[in-house]
Amino acid sequence: MKYTAELFGTFVLVFAGLGAAVLSGSQIGIVGIAMAFGLALLAMAYAVGPVSGCHINPAVSLGMMLTKRMSVGEMVGYWVAQVIGGIIGGALVLFIASQAQGGYSAAASGFAANGYGAHSPGHYSLAAAFVVEMLCTTLLVATVLGATDKRTPAGFAGVPIGFILVAIHFAGVPVTNGSFNPVRSIAPAVFVGGWALQQLWLFIAAPLAGGVLASIIYMAIAAPKPATQAAAASR
Repeated sequence: MKYTAELFGTFVLVFAGLGAAVLSGSQIGIVGIAMAFGLALLAMAYAVGPVSGCHINPAVSLGMMLTKRMSVGEMVGYWVAQVIGGIIGGALVLFIASQAQGGYSAAASGFAANGYGAHSPGHYSLAAAFVVEMLCTTLLVATVLGATDKRTPAGFAGVPIGFILVAIHFAGVPVTNGSFNPVRSIAPAVFVGGWALQQLWLFIAAPLAGGVLASIIYMAIAAPKPATQAAAASR
């Protein structure tokens, strides 16, 4: 059940976000695209969160595994479900786009795929792309880890998680088209082929590195205080 929930949640995220970028990006701009991704994540946090935790992002699942909230086997299962859901979402966006008058070519248009260098919206370098993807994913995963901590008031986790995804798009879209999620990059790349597949490694490696960094930061700041320190602080 939890793997089906992850598949569905990732499908919704990719369909809504990629669909916004491909089908109406020229009308709604970066703000609209950022809102589409953030609101989709916010909605799924409440729709599938009670079943699977609503990771819908391999970097989040990695962070959960590193902080001992899930096993390696569960993480791999989540990854498989997320990739399948994302590709289905991308396929449906491409089908809809191809029905427009004059047709639509993913390879020719770029299909909102993530890229660096000549394929970056602002022609940013590989190094800049890696850094922005890693750091923005760090912010996302750290927010997820903190918002879902058992010490955090229940019922509100989806709000900060959705908001941080909106916020990081403003830094990421001009540089890479904004990924912060390997599946968001895999979904369009498999249909674009060529350069998108050649550059895909960065949009897998950088978000996963961000997941690792977020886990390290979270464990450092959220570790329980030693008993002696806690007693002294309570005086």
